[in-house]
Parts: sequence; structure tokens; C-alpha cells
Amino acid sequence: MKLNTQIAQQIVKRTMGIIQRSVNVMDEEGVIIASGDPARLNQKHTGAVIALRQNRVVEVDDELARQWQFEARAGINLPIHYLGKNWGVVGISGEPKQVRAYAELVKMTAELIIEQHILLEKAHWQRRYKEEFILQLLKGTLNPAEYAKQAAFFDFDLSLPRAVIIIQLSQATAEQLQERVGYLEQTYPQQEIAILALDQIVILNPLTEMTHFEPTKLFAEQVSPHSYKVAVGAMQPGQSLHFAYKTALATLRYGIKQCPRKCSYFFHHARLPILLHELAETWQAKEAIKPTEVLYQKPENATLTKTLTHYFLANCDPVHTAELLFIHPNTLRYRLAKIEQLTGLSFNRIDEKCMLYLSTLWQKP
Repeated sequence: MKLNTQIAQQIVKRTMGIIQRSVNVMDEEGVIIASGDPARLNQKHTGAVIALRQNRVVEVDDELARQWQFEARAGINLPIHYLGKNWGVVGISGEPKQVRAYAELVKMTAELIIEQHILLEKAHWQRRYKEEFILQLLKGTLNPAEYAKQAAFFDFDLSLPRAVIIIQLSQATAEQLQERVGYLEQTYPQQEIAILALDQIVILNPLTEMTHFEPTKLFAEQVSPHSYKVAVGAMQPGQSLHFAYKTALATLRYGIKQCPRKCSYFFHHARLPILLHELAETWQAKEAIKPTEVLYQKPENATLTKTLTHYFLANCDPVHTAELLFIHPNTLRYRLAKIEQLTGLSFNRIDEKCMLYLSTLWQKP
């Protein structure tokens, strides 16, 4: 890693705000890459070259500046050290006697800015590769040996049972995504967090934390719960997170289609419908519900399909179904009989009743 223009400009801005003097930053070749005087950019600085070669402070007065044909101006130039390496030179313009008191302060500020940048880069690298590890873990692309090796490197406990939680943001921007991830990392330090897509975040939540998990309170109060949807998959240890991830994805897809007004969905609340929902596009599924096509293809049957859906939501309880639909039980019996007549399927036969139930999951009204 080298001293670049971005870091150099930060050093100039920070130090000039402290001492009110023009400051130059030179790279490892002695070239000015940031300066309080833009006209000096990209010039070779003789004082900086000597400071780097001899690893010492170089003071330049007006007489010496003239001897060097003003390839350096009056001031003090100090090598910037960090981790035993010369990164470049920081120079303060002015008569040496007048700026000498600021020299060590400016040098220390420059070295602290470089240290901060390196630590941030290290943290960014750590996060990036840990996020990549988490995504590979979820997608099942690592073999057991790689699981163990990378888990040890990132101090990731594979034996700890976790739930996979997927957050889908509505109309998210890159800035909003970054803000949401940053907030989650600070608020829930015990959880592993990664970005799945520009509108999706995944959380690996320890089982011990699930008792306190409230989907509608994931973010700060100013973030509306209706601006995101949350799907919680099955609880699994680290080695089986691929399965938990698939259940979370299936839960999200099922929830958005079947219950679009809700903000949160849980795999364990609708295990069978969620698993069956994933089979909807197979030829077997289409064949199984073919007798119900006549019911769903005609708009005038909308009342019947709504009745059928509520009948199964009420666990086939006629009284509860009638209450949900605000109709008389006799009206419900008439509608169920009409469904049997149109489809040729009977509610009294378990296999045919299953076909009717599956149609409420797989048919597209």
C-alpha cells in the first residue's frame, strides 16, 4: 500500500485547519501530490527527496531555496513513518524558525491519518472476505474442510444454531442499503450480517437471540416497517445454514405472493405451504391441479375460489369459514357443492381434497 492522493489531501486539509500554514505532502518519490498551493502539485520537491534518502528532517531557508532554483521553498520537511516504513514527506511552508514549533504536530497528525486509513482498510478487507465466506456458507459452495478452515479464521462458531433472516428493502438505494447494514451491525453486534443483493440483507441470528427478535423493530423508529419485509427460515447449526437459507428464501417468496400486506413471515408458521409453494412450476404440480383449472380460469368464479381458500385457512371448519366470510353456513355449503360440481372433485376423498388444497397454493387466479 502506498501514500495516495486521497490520503495526502486529507493530511493537508486536517493540518492546515490546525496551524493555518500551507502544507505539502510528497509521495515516496518526492513528488508533491497534495498541497495548500495547487500550483505546486506534481512538482519534484528537492527537500523531500533528501529527507527520504537520508531519513531525516530537512529545513530549507530562503538562501537554500535559491540554490536549489526554487525546486523547494522555505519550510521544514519531515519523513512520514509508520510500521517502520517511510511513506512520504510532509512539508510546512514558511521560515524554519517560525514553523519549527509545528513540525512534530504536523508529522504526528499525518502518521495518525495514515494509521487510521490502514485500520479502516483492514476492517473493510476483513468484512469483505467474511461476507464472502457467509455467502458461500449460505449457498453451499464450500466443502467441509473449507468450512472448518475459514470458520476458524473468522472465529465463526459452526456448531452454534442460527436462524437465517432475509430482509428485503422496498425501492432501496445504495446509500440506504449501506445505512441499513451499518445500523444493523452497530445495533446487533452478536449477529452476522451480509449483503445478498442491492435490495436484500441477510442476518445469521443465534438461536439464543430469537426470543427477543421483533421484525417490525429491526431498524430505528424513523424507518417504517412497511418499507421492508422480513423472512425467517429454519433454525440450523452452521454446517446446515445452506438449508436454512433456502427455507428463508422460500418463506420470503411465499409470503410476498400469498400475504403481500404482511411485513414478516416465519417458516415455522407455514412450513407445509411454503415447501409446497416451491413446487408450483413443476409439471407434476400442474398435472395435480389440472381438474381445478375450470374453477380459476373464469372471473365469475372469484367468489368460489375465495371461499375455497378461506375454507382451508380455517382448517376445513365450516363454522369458522362462514364467520371469516361473513356468510350463512348454508351459503357456504352451497358454494362448496358448486366447487365439487365444477371440478369433479370431492371434499370427502382425501386425495381429491388435497388437489383442491394445492390449487389454492399453485393456481394463478
